[in-house]
Amino acid sequence: MIPALREVDEVQALYLQFLEALKGGGFRGDISPSYASRTVLSSDNSIYQVLPQAVVYPRDIHDLQLIAKLADREEFHQVVLSPRGGGTGTNGQSLTDGLVVDISRHMNRILEINAEERWARVQAGVVKDQLNAALKPYGLFFAPELSTSNRATIGGMINTDASGQGSCLYGKTRDHVLELSTVLLGGELWQSAPIGDDTLREVSARDDRPGKVHRICDEIARDKAELIAHKFPKLNRCLTGYDLAHIREGGEFNLNSVLCGSEGTLGFIAEAKLNLLPIPKCAALVNLKYDNFQDALRDAKDLMEAGPTSIETVDSKVLQLAMEDIVWHSVSEFFPAEERPVKGINLVEYTADSEEELEQLLAKFTAHVDAMIGQPGKSFGYTIARGHAEVNRIWAMRKRAVGLLGNAQGEKRPIPFVEDTAVPPENLADFIAEFRAVLDDAGLDYGMFGHVDAGVLHVRPAIDMKDPEQAAQIRAITDKVVALTQKYKGLLWGEHGKGVRSEYAPEFFGELYPELQRIKAAFDPRNQLNPGKIATPSRASSLLKIDQVTTRGELDRQIPVQVWDGYSEGVYCNGNGACFNWNPDDAMCPSYKATRERIHSPKGRASLVREWLRLLAARGVDPVETARKFREQSFFVGLPGRIKNSLAKMRGEYDFNHEVNDAMQGCLACKSCSGQCPIKVDVPEFRSKFLELYYSRYLRPLKDYVVGGLEFVMPHLAKVPQLYNWPLKLKPVTWLLERGLGLADSPLLARKSLYKTMAELGVPFASAASLEALGPAQRSRAVIIVQDAFTSYFDAEVVGDLLKLLKQLDFVPLVAPFKANGKPLHVHGFLRQFQRVAENNSAMLNELAASGVPLVGVDPSMTLTYRAEYRKLLGEEAPKVQLVQEWLAGQLEHLEQQRPRLTPARFHLLPHCSEQTNAAASLKDWQRIFEALGLELHTERLGCCGMAGTYGHETAHKETSRTIFQQSWAPRLSGTGADTEKLLASGYSCRCQSKRFAGVSLRHPFQGILAQLQPEG
Repeated sequence: MIPALREVDEVQALYLQFLEALKGGGFRGDISPSYASRTVLSSDNSIYQVLPQAVVYPRDIHDLQLIAKLADREEFHQVVLSPRGGGTGTNGQSLTDGLVVDISRHMNRILEINAEERWARVQAGVVKDQLNAALKPYGLFFAPELSTSNRATIGGMINTDASGQGSCLYGKTRDHVLELSTVLLGGELWQSAPIGDDTLREVSARDDRPGKVHRICDEIARDKAELIAHKFPKLNRCLTGYDLAHIREGGEFNLNSVLCGSEGTLGFIAEAKLNLLPIPKCAALVNLKYDNFQDALRDAKDLMEAGPTSIETVDSKVLQLAMEDIVWHSVSEFFPAEERPVKGINLVEYTADSEEELEQLLAKFTAHVDAMIGQPGKSFGYTIARGHAEVNRIWAMRKRAVGLLGNAQGEKRPIPFVEDTAVPPENLADFIAEFRAVLDDAGLDYGMFGHVDAGVLHVRPAIDMKDPEQAAQIRAITDKVVALTQKYKGLLWGEHGKGVRSEYAPEFFGELYPELQRIKAAFDPRNQLNPGKIATPSRASSLLKIDQVTTRGELDRQIPVQVWDGYSEGVYCNGNGACFNWNPDDAMCPSYKATRERIHSPKGRASLVREWLRLLAARGVDPVETARKFREQSFFVGLPGRIKNSLAKMRGEYDFNHEVNDAMQGCLACKSCSGQCPIKVDVPEFRSKFLELYYSRYLRPLKDYVVGGLEFVMPHLAKVPQLYNWPLKLKPVTWLLERGLGLADSPLLARKSLYKTMAELGVPFASAASLEALGPAQRSRAVIIVQDAFTSYFDAEVVGDLLKLLKQLDFVPLVAPFKANGKPLHVHGFLRQFQRVAENNSAMLNELAASGVPLVGVDPSMTLTYRAEYRKLLGEEAPKVQLVQEWLAGQLEHLEQQRPRLTPARFHLLPHCSEQTNAAASLKDWQRIFEALGLELHTERLGCCGMAGTYGHETAHKETSRTIFQQSWAPRLSGTGADTEKLLASGYSCRCQSKRFAGVSLRHPFQGILAQLQPEG
């Protein structure tokens, strides 16, 4: 474990001085010069990594103006600024070695919606899906679509002039921007919208920056009109940023055509007034299957003549990755398994304002497709998804394609660096054929997907950027692709902006590039705003070059191979940012949603761990070997050193490890990242490894020992529950626990023990003798319930009701003897102890499983530990323990026979977040079970409840836990008591949290079933 050096050079001193001036000037937002914050914001979804000097989070326009005003002062002319939104750029657009201005944390309010006039006014940090969720009740939406819509900010969309699916119909972001509020260098707030010549003359006459900007842009638009018309390609995805071709349209002057796509090089977009469109009432998606991806590309031109809303394409590589992902369970019905392999698909969407109109469009289109089936180069079959719900499921799969490509196996990973070329659609198939030849000649694998209707295809070659020889291919391949796009009259950047690839701007803009420089100089004469991107203000400054900016691979190759492999759960994060999902009803990532701090996200934590490993390597420390040695030592070995280091920590001595630890402590260990992240980043896994090493250097808090030992003392305390429960009801004791030990709202032991219920029901413990005593008929209906400490001792009534239900449904339940599961040990980094517990528990459970009777767990989080942490540690020796619903779903025929005994009812399931993200198919199992019993079950989509084992009981996390609960769960529990009777929750943590913060006692799904079951006779 190592401290990070903190020498302050002249550059750092300048930025620290700037930050002090911000504070003194009344900056109301947040300022973070910490190494952790800088590290997390040093990367995006590109191949690059650039460490900024600091990060600031403006709270409002006043803060943005203060930043821009200070930067215009002579002593700060060397300070450079880069705005940042969602941080999902694939070209390093928001990366800087200066000051990052992150607008997403605070400036994310929807200011006004005018449904009658169909416009909305928003702050730049509003996320696209956030806006559309607010617009949905009005039947409106903000049209430009992109795969990152759940985390991409409006400001980021404007800065890259973003577009995606459906752009042929809806256009780009620029086409929907009505007005912009932009903070210019010097601090002036400028409102821009299309203006007539009279107003233009008035503005141009001003002797200030806005006046100069308008004069120069107008001169260029008038004097270079012929050259602009000749030079700018006639594409749906036209040249973005400094868009000379659209400065004058319809007799008006529109500065927004220059600002949209300018990537923060001209000013800070603060607010926007946006055009809105009615949501199409009806939608359908035809999923066409092909023998060859090239056939899909060539056929798209023919399909476009049928006038669909959009056509998207996906190759077999991306489709296969989707099949292995959590998303597949939601779309598999549209892609049934068949002997004929699918090598490419086209997704053809139709929208209409009536079902009749939609069916007419579909009938005409499918008749054309049916006539072509069987012909060379055409589709061999298709399925149709009808309605927004079904269509959106498939689009969600397509959106995940970006991240899924990064989840390829091995060190070579598909990466973005030539991935959003745009050519005229009629040239696309030939262009891609040559593109593929370039990659094939280089011996590279790759995946493809994209917008064939617009001539845009995302091609991601697989390269191990840690290998210098492979990394060198970036230049050679990019140069060849640039030549190809020019040959086919296209663009290198058709969708995701220019960023570091701006070095090719002079080639594409040609004689017009000096005019871009004039515009840049008018806005930013000293090149302070996101320098090196799109254009420079003069020949004295240069554009960035793709092979002269530090890549993540250059830094990653400093990490030894054995260390890289030892922390594989985090090092492959490619920055796609899926964990920044805005939606509070999406499980990933609760700590980020509650804090809005990037360090408290899977991407943030993965970035910190990679940097931590790199710094360790620089000091010659191997964390894998260090951990191995630590596990072999006695607790007392190294204790004096831990005491010494902890005292230094108390004195405020800096150590980068503390910053990493702060980020790790904020993780709920809910495992949503490992299930939902396209790259399968598993924060709880590498978090536990970090904590193990961190506490080999520093003293652990006492609460960790209490939590880690909980499973071992519960069986003993449960024998005298009142001796445990009574003190916890006393205020002095609760105060002492909360303030001294760091544990709040400790749960009480169940009044009635599980074992008493077992005795009353005649349910035996599972043992060799009791299993051998089962007759053939009993064995076929037998099941072994695997205990966990939380439900068996704190929520014993739930387990007892499960036994009652199984008995009444004519099953034969047995209960495995209690042994510690070990999950709390793993969560807190007690990995040596966890291994012993896992091996001991597995030995018992495998012995029971050898009888052939299935093992079933009650709590989702504890049960899923067997297929995650246990399997990683023990491989095939890990016991096979099913979730209760997975086992019951295999007994549907038996359940259907019990249907007459149940009173019909409708329930709503509030699922556990780990269940949603790591066993998504099991939610359908609950529905199948209820349906078999004649009951109706609707599964709600929810985020995390905020408890996550003991996280919510830790004093330091209590308020964050409450915030998480309020974001998603609280609104579901705000109904009347009668409503909550029909709400069911499968997780112990969720039921506990609902009782704690909402005063609502939720039942387990099988308790809901039991309540509707009429006793026999």
